Amino acid sequence: MALVGVVLVVAFAGCVGSPVDEPTASEEPNTEATETTTPDAIEGQSITVTVTRVIDGDTMEIEYANGTDDTVRLLGIDTPETTLSRASTDEFAGISETTAGRDHLFDWGERATTFAEDKLEGTQVQMVSDPDSDRRGYFGRLLVYFYVDGENFNGRLLAEGYARMYDSQFSLREEFITHEQEAQATNRGLWGFQGSDSASETDRLSNGVNVPPLPVGS
Repeated sequence: MALVGVVLVVAFAGCVGSPVDEPTASEEPNTEATETTTPDAIEGQSITVTVTRVIDGDTMEIEYANGTDDTVRLLGIDTPETTLSRASTDEFAGISETTAGRDHLFDWGERATTFAEDKLEGTQVQMVSDPDSDRRGYFGRLLVYFYVDGENFNGRLLAEGYARMYDSQFSLREEFITHEQEAQATNRGLWGFQGSDSASETDRLSNGVNVPPLPVGS
């Protein structure tokens, strides 16, 4: 009788298994050569999600497989603002603080949004967190990388001149610095500004523009 009891206990333990909310193992790493770091090299959590809405070039709404949603901020980059009054040139080297400079950034903010909509909206992407970065930013948005067909979309925005590198702590800093420097050196995208490189604060204020600084994580 005692032997039967032991067998039943062992069989029950085998049926219990792992808790249902335990993270599952990520898919096997993509071994194809890419121009950016593959998601398996980051050692962060990786999950497939659907991009349901592009808010702007670096901010999106996503939906998980279970139907819940969240808002994400692409890690390590900053696309220009899509509100003209907030189109500040302070963080974009070589873009003068003039009406032309702000208009230029506003235009490229719109272009970055359109590019993200074309490539992401309504599609499934691999979303990867970075253990070297905060999980969420200033506004509570998830800070993540998006991978599309094995390519880091954050890095692509930098490489094609749709964004600048956001100076924060994350594991792909050196790679992103290289992307930004190459885009700047070739005047790619927003770095192809042809206006004046210098403008005084007096000139800026005379245009009636008083742009407040952006909060951290915007």
